[in-house]
Amino acid sequence: MDLFKVFICEDESIVREGLRDMIPWEKYGFEFAGDAPDGEMALPMIRKIKPDVLITDITMPFMDGLSLAKTVTKELPDIKIIVISGYSDFEYARKAIQIGVEQYLLKPVTKTDMINVLEATRKKIIEENEQKDYVKLYEQEFKKFERMSHRAFFEKLVEGTMSVEQIYEEADKLHLNLSADEYNIVIFSIMDQDQTTYSGDASGVTDSLLNQFMQYPDYIIFRCNLFSYAVLIKGDGESLKRMEDKCVKMIREQCEMSSARLDWHVAVGVKTNRLSGLSSCYQDANRAFAYRHIFPTQHIFTSEQLKPEQYVQDEDEINKIDAGKFDPMIIRYFVQTGTINEIGTFTDEYMQSLEGSVHSILFRYYLLVSIRVNVELALKESGVTPEQISDLLPTFDMNTAAEEVRSYLRDILTVAINLRDTEAQKRGNDIIDNAVKYINEHYSDEDISLDSVAEEINISANYLSALFSNKVGLSFVEYITRKRMARAKILLRNTSKRSGEIANEIGYKDPRYFSFVFKKNQGCTPSQYRNGEIEES
Repeated sequence: MDLFKVFICEDESIVREGLRDMIPWEKYGFEFAGDAPDGEMALPMIRKIKPDVLITDITMPFMDGLSLAKTVTKELPDIKIIVISGYSDFEYARKAIQIGVEQYLLKPVTKTDMINVLEATRKKIIEENEQKDYVKLYEQEFKKFERMSHRAFFEKLVEGTMSVEQIYEEADKLHLNLSADEYNIVIFSIMDQDQTTYSGDASGVTDSLLNQFMQYPDYIIFRCNLFSYAVLIKGDGESLKRMEDKCVKMIREQCEMSSARLDWHVAVGVKTNRLSGLSSCYQDANRAFAYRHIFPTQHIFTSEQLKPEQYVQDEDEINKIDAGKFDPMIIRYFVQTGTINEIGTFTDEYMQSLEGSVHSILFRYYLLVSIRVNVELALKESGVTPEQISDLLPTFDMNTAAEEVRSYLRDILTVAINLRDTEAQKRGNDIIDNAVKYINEHYSDEDISLDSVAEEINISANYLSALFSNKVGLSFVEYITRKRMARAKILLRNTSKRSGEIANEIGYKDPRYFSFVFKKNQGCTPSQYRNGEIEES
C-alpha cells in the first residue's frame, strides 16, 4: 500500500504532539513526515518534503495557517490541506474554502474526527491519482496514432486555403499551439531498400522517430501521404535553426543506427515568419524533397539545392551524363515512390540533366526505350497487369522530336503513377477489409492492438496505421473505441449487467478506466446513461 506523507503545522506543542502521536498513521495509509510550530518555519520544510497532506492551525505567529495554505497551494497544487482552529467564526471557514482547503475542523479535534477526515482525504487522493493515470493512458493511446482531424487541418494549412483567423480557430479546437516568431517545415520518408511497403524495418525506425518528436513541443508532426511525414517546427531566429538541425540529426541518426537497409530522405523548407506563409514553406520543402528521385543516394536536401549552380559537383555531374552513364533506375524508382505533384519538378530536372544529349537520334531512341521499359517494370512490381500496361501507357516512335521527349516523359509518368495508385488503392481496400473484419470479430479482446492486427494480416503496423486512417477516416484506436462504446451502450440499456461485467466483456481490464473512457466519449457516466439521464442524439 502506498503511503501518503503528512506534515503538521501547529504552534501549540501539546496539540501538535498529540496529533502526531494519537494517529496510527501507517494503519490508515499515511506516513508522518514532519512538523513545525509556525508557517514561517514550515514553508521551507514543506518545499523540501513535498507532503501530500498538510494539517495546519489557522492562528499562528509569524505566518498564519491561511497564508501558509495560500502559498503552499500555489507551489504544490495537488496538496490536500486540513485546517484546524479554535474559532468557529464562519469568516475563517469561508476564506479557507476560497483557498482550496480540503477540510475544516474545530478544536478540540478528536481522534475519530481526524481519522474520518484522513480516510476521506486519502480516498480523494487515490481517486485523483487514478484520474490522472487514466488521462495519461487515454492521451497516450490516442496520441500514438494520427488523428484524421489533425491531418485534415494540416492539409488545409499547407494548401493555403485558410485565413489566419481560421488557422487559429481550427488550431484552438485541436488544442494545438501554433504561436511562434518563425516556422519551417521538414519532410522525410523512410523505406526499405527493396521498396516493399510491407516490411517492418522502416516502420520500426519511423515509429521510434515519431515517439522522439512527440517529446518536443516545438515539433508538430503530420503525415503527408502513406510513406512520408512533415515536421512543422516553431521557434525564433536562433532556436528555429537549432531545432531544424536537431530534427535532421535525429532522422539521420535513427536511420544510420538501424541495421536494416533503408532508403531515407529529408528535405528542409525555407523559413517563414507568418502562418500564412506555411503553404509556400511546404511547397519549397516538397520541391526539394522531389530531388530524391534525381539523386537517390543523397539523403538530405534543402531549397538551396534547387539552384542550378548548386549541382556543379565533379567530372561525373549529372548534366554531363551520356548514354554510358545514364542510370535507368532513376525512372523506375520514381514510378515506385513519386507522387503526381512531383512529376513536373522531376521531369524538368531529369531532362535538364541530359541537356544536349537528346538531340542525338540514337541516344533519344535509347532514352525513350529505357523510359518505357523501366516504367513497365516498376508497374509490374506494383501489381499492375500487363494488359493495363499495354493498353494505357502512351507509345512513341523513332520520329519523336527532341522537344517532345519532355512531354512524353511527363505523360507516361502521369499514367504510370495513376495506375500504380489505383492498384495500391485496390490492395489497400483488401487490406482494410481484412483488418476491419478482424477488428470487428476481436475488438473485445483485452490485448488487441495495432501490432497484433498488423501481424494477423501480415503487413507492417506503420503501414496499417496510415492506410487505416486514410481509408476509414478514423485512427485505429478511435475505431476500436467506437466499437466498444457502441456495444457498451447496448449492454447498459438492454441488460442488468454491472459496469464491471460490461467493461470485461468489451475488452477493458479496469472497470474504472472503462467508466472514464465512456464519460470522455459519451459525456456521461455509464450509470447515467443506463438510467436514461442522457438521451441518444
